[in-house]
This record gives sequence, C-alpha cells and structure tokens, in this order.
Amino acid sequence: MLLQNKRIIYKICFMYARDNDDINDLYQDVVLSLWKSFRNFKGHSSVSTWIYRITLNTCITNLRKKKNYDYVPLKQDIDILDDCEHDECMKHLYQLIHQLDNVDKMYIMLWLDEKSYDEIAEIVGVGRNNVAIRIHRIKEKLKKMSNR
Repeated sequence: MLLQNKRIIYKICFMYARDNDDINDLYQDVVLSLWKSFRNFKGHSSVSTWIYRITLNTCITNLRKKKNYDYVPLKQDIDILDDCEHDECMKHLYQLIHQLDNVDKMYIMLWLDEKSYDEIAEIVGVGRNNVAIRIHRIKEKLKKMSNR
C-alpha cells in the first residue's frame, strides 16, 4: 500500500516543504500518521483517497506547528522535478503553485493528479460544486500570476 502510493505522498510533501530535508521529514511524519490511523480505516473510501487525506492533513498540521518557529533554511535549491520528465512549463507551474495558500495548493494538486471533482470532494470533505468553483478560481489566479 505504501509503496504504491509513495509518489503521491512525496508530491504532496514537496508542495508543503521548504527543502529536501523538510520533504523527508514530512514523508516520515506521514508514514507514522498512516501507521497510527490504519486500524481506524473502515474502507468507506478508496485507499488512495484515505492516503491523500492523511497526507494533506499531516503536512498542513506540520506547517502550522512550524509557523511558531523562526526558520533559516540551510539550502534553498530544491528541485524535485529534475528527476522527472517535466519541461520548463511544468517547473514554472510548480513554482507558481508554491506561492498559493495551503488550501489552494491542496485543491490544485488533487486536480493535477487527475482526481475527479467527486473524488476531490470526498478527500477534502466538501461538496462537488464547491470543488468546481474553487478549482476554477485557482486556475484564474495561476493565470494572473503567470502573466506578471
């Protein structure tokens, strides 16, 4: 289960991390959260939906905790896309996504992972129409940001 969803977990951790060490720390926190909550998984949703929800909640909670601390990164040059087949447009898109607030990041990442509006609604815990409106607004925001 964990190996099949490793890429999803890393992608979400990447969006909420500041550097490679932060990604690895978040990944470990997510694995621990998944381990602790596995016995409570009832199977009402798919395993991937459950993993998305746990991963997003863990990353956002971790980020909230870190806001109370001054943070000086040891290195700034994190580029998880180097190992991927993404071109410059995708790198630019991810740079723009990093500038979004945490909730908008969550929605657009799920959409980029080709989740349906119904699946996103189930993961996030909102209605389908709310998802459609939110994603439309985020796309518009990203377009404006890219034209700057």
